[in-house]
Amino acid sequence: MLNEKLKNFRLILASGSPRRQQFFKELGLDFEVILKPIDEVFPEHLTHFEISDYLAELKALPFKDDLKWNDILITSDTIVWHNNRALGKPKDADDAFNMIKSLSNSTHEVITSVSFTTTKKQITVNAVTKVTFKELTDEEITHYISTCKPFDKAGAYGIQEWIGQIGITQIEGSYFNVVGLPTHLVYQTLLTFISS
Repeated sequence: MLNEKLKNFRLILASGSPRRQQFFKELGLDFEVILKPIDEVFPEHLTHFEISDYLAELKALPFKDDLKWNDILITSDTIVWHNNRALGKPKDADDAFNMIKSLSNSTHEVITSVSFTTTKKQITVNAVTKVTFKELTDEEITHYISTCKPFDKAGAYGIQEWIGQIGITQIEGSYFNVVGLPTHLVYQTLLTFISS
């Protein structure tokens, strides 16, 4: 349905995440994946969704001079916000262990920002989901890291993986947002692009 309305546009997804690419397929969208490297560094004064908004928009910058009039570039970033600091992707197994250990027996927020960029405008939206973990044992954390290797995930875990199945006791907000893309916002924002 949405794909038919977008037939005059070219959707570019600037993400190597297989989860985000799968969501676009499941939404029935035709899209191209184009990747351009960028240093994901943000100013220290930013907090909460300001960080993911900034990074989502930053990822669009390398494409700025290449966009054509009918291109819609989609860039996104996910962070885990816990104890007033952002958890990105872990550097190694020790970093992953410490991240998950800090999330154990507490509630954190997963924030995903998605930026839609054309030659004329840029719209950035974000979603916040609260996730609560049970108290995880060191053995459970170590098992998860060694079997699933969650080094490409913010906060060092995937809700759809083993740790989510055995450890998450409560979720408030969009599940898909925690997996990596607030699909309801992507759908709605693309609809507004067509009508504006």
